[in-house]
Amino acid sequence: MAATRRPIALAAAIATAAALGATAFTLPALAVGLPAAAPAAPGAAPKLELKDGTLDWGLKESFRTYVAGIAVGTISATGGATQATGNGPFTFSNGAGTYDPSTHNVATDFDGSVRFSSAAHGFDIKIADVKLVTEGTAGAIEADVTLNGTTQDDIELAAIDLAGIRPETAGGAMVFKDIPATLTADGAKAFNGMYAEGTALDKATLAVAYSTGGTPTPTPSESESTPAPSPSVTEPTQSPTTKPTTTAPTAPVSDAPPAVDGAIVDGNLDWGVKESFRSYVTGPIAKGKVELGDGATASGAAYRFPEGTGFFDADTQTLSASFAGTVRFLGHQEAGEYVLDLTVGGLRAEVKDGKGTLVADVSTKDRETHKVSTFKDLTFATLDLPAGDLAAKDGVVTLSGVPATLTADGTKAFGGMYPAGTDLDTLTLAVSLDDDADLPGGTSGGTSGGTSGGTTGGTTGGTTGGGTVGGTAGGTGSLASTGSEVPTGTLLSAAGAIAAAGVAAVLATKRRRTALDES
Repeated sequence: MAATRRPIALAAAIATAAALGATAFTLPALAVGLPAAAPAAPGAAPKLELKDGTLDWGLKESFRTYVAGIAVGTISATGGATQATGNGPFTFSNGAGTYDPSTHNVATDFDGSVRFSSAAHGFDIKIADVKLVTEGTAGAIEADVTLNGTTQDDIELAAIDLAGIRPETAGGAMVFKDIPATLTADGAKAFNGMYAEGTALDKATLAVAYSTGGTPTPTPSESESTPAPSPSVTEPTQSPTTKPTTTAPTAPVSDAPPAVDGAIVDGNLDWGVKESFRSYVTGPIAKGKVELGDGATASGAAYRFPEGTGFFDADTQTLSASFAGTVRFLGHQEAGEYVLDLTVGGLRAEVKDGKGTLVADVSTKDRETHKVSTFKDLTFATLDLPAGDLAAKDGVVTLSGVPATLTADGTKAFGGMYPAGTDLDTLTLAVSLDDDADLPGGTSGGTSGGTSGGTTGGTTGGTTGGGTVGGTAGGTGSLASTGSEVPTGTLLSAAGAIAAAGVAAVLATKRRRTALDES
């Protein structure tokens, strides 16, 4: 392991600690090899400086629409605040503040003000001096609010909830995305009673960089620390019992142990969704294809979703790992359009209280109405976790060949094609807690209820055809080569152009080769 860790690892860990209030994240354990923080009182962990922050928050979208529409009013953002085009959300800039490692509390002030006014409806509301403060997993967005000429300073405009918010790292900044916000009692007054206390507001996104506020102690140069030998002094004769002294420089060696918990700095999730569904999509019935995007790649008999971020807390056995990449299944082309169109992405593995779930963002088309429905953070599958505690080995947390079962919500992705409780492909994930940790290169098993190992049961292998997981058009392989099922209802509804006798023949062939997995 290298002698120092890149500051981004510490930054992400600090953001995770602030979001979760996790007492396991303490400064001394994280600051190995990093510059010392500014001096603090004896026994107290030094506060860290937060800088270059932004707060993206639209207050309330329906209110913006009302002001610019029915109220025939104006919205102006000034003094360091900007508004996105199309009457979008606001960005408050130049955020600066502190993070307290002893309490995990954050306080950040931002530049900019926003003013809503309507002569027709008789209101003038200005919001300025915006702050975001947290205490544990709770917090607030504070501001000076001027309502029709009367100003209230530092009121709690909105309450925020950081529980479950996963910090991300990008460009050396810590990012808290989609923080839920609700209107407070004081905030309701600030809106002149238009909305009640507890009303859901727009979600907020906080991004900050960090600085210890100190400078590293200079390392003495060789001339300062070691006097040059005098030319008049001869080299001493080596004693027979004395080993020669080496003068060659040696590489620095880190005595920092591998991370056991903290922020996730990288990771991969290997998962094939459902082998029989892949075979159905690319087989002779749907005659479709599979497309991979946003960094996802084919990996053996599965898909690899990369760029893991999130956190792992060994003490509480809590894991939240998000991954990049999408997989799109297309089939049943009619008049140049695919009737079957399912995209799965935004994958996130959650482990808490001994239970595991797989969450996903899903876009799916109804094969009868052709209407596309999207689902954000859909609880797609439950995970049957292995016995024993999760633990990092050499800075890497691994779950291999974990059985996955379709949830009731997950059935929405398939349009009811499979019932809740259906076995999905097993999954394998590996996430690193250290920039220098090595992620394993293996892949998960591809068959439902199987184990990890990188290959599927049967004969699918990693080539095109039925059972392919590649990102290009498939569609020539044997439908039954993997023992996969074709649900009767799906054949009758999605392939209505096939004669009933042909459907019966296909199903008869299937039954001779293997039993159906699902009714």
